Amino acid sequence: MDLRPVHPSRARTDSGRTRGRSPATRLAQAFACALFATFAVASLYAPGVAQTAAEAKAKSDPSAKGKVDGAKPEVSLEGSWSGGGEVAFAATGSRERARCRAHYQRRSKDSYAMQATCATASGKAAQTATVHRVGENRYRGNFHNAEYDISGTIFVVVSGNSQSVRLTSTSGSALFRLNR
Repeated sequence: MDLRPVHPSRARTDSGRTRGRSPATRLAQAFACALFATFAVASLYAPGVAQTAAEAKAKSDPSAKGKVDGAKPEVSLEGSWSGGGEVAFAATGSRERARCRAHYQRRSKDSYAMQATCATASGKAAQTATVHRVGENRYRGNFHNAEYDISGTIFVVVSGNSQSVRLTSTSGSALFRLNR
């Protein structure tokens, strides 16, 4: 399948259809894969999973709970976030700027469901994910794009009202900075 992005300045003489799917549809499929593939790559390098001696003591000693010096308060992912970044397509090696909107809903103490829509000049893709806390203000999980049946890994690092999101799949990768 040809997953090369359609350049907006190229005229289409075939009514926008190629082999049963429009170039924009194929691009959206590749975009979705790449977007969430990038998020997954970051999960392989999840810093902050280790804990300090003070954090370990706080976990094992109930009386020390909340007394860890230098510990950052946990920031909730819940709510709406938006921003931009870049998508890299594995099939072509090309990259595109993208804008995204994501909404997180708490599922349990340490997990959230996410719904996101991202768009480039060439197309738009919607994804869902479930992320679980893996460290201080760090989350990892799996995403899925039902329209194109593409799945991969997502990694989120929250810092105040900002978060970096990396997705990876076999179709590509993406990296975004989102804000509340």
